[in-house]
Amino acid sequence: MTSRSVTIQNNVGLHARPATFFIQKANSYRSSIWVEKDDRRVNAKSLLGVLSLGIVQGMSITLLADGPDEKEALEGLATLVTSRFEE
Repeated sequence: MTSRSVTIQNNVGLHARPATFFIQKANSYRSSIWVEKDDRRVNAKSLLGVLSLGIVQGMSITLLADGPDEKEALEGLATLVTSRFEE
């Protein structure tokens, strides 16, 4: 299992449109992927789970992945987050 912390930089956080991009990217990997904020962990491939965390601009989250492409998954998701979801 691999983990990586990222800070949400886009204006609206992980809501609606950016969360959809995030979920689509997560689903492109074979590994199991989770998003962790405070003491809650949700499946990164679940839109409802990600939205339930209420992630807004400036929050730090931890991405965790376990599987055959875990390093690529974390790198790809971190790149998406740092690109501000291409706003």
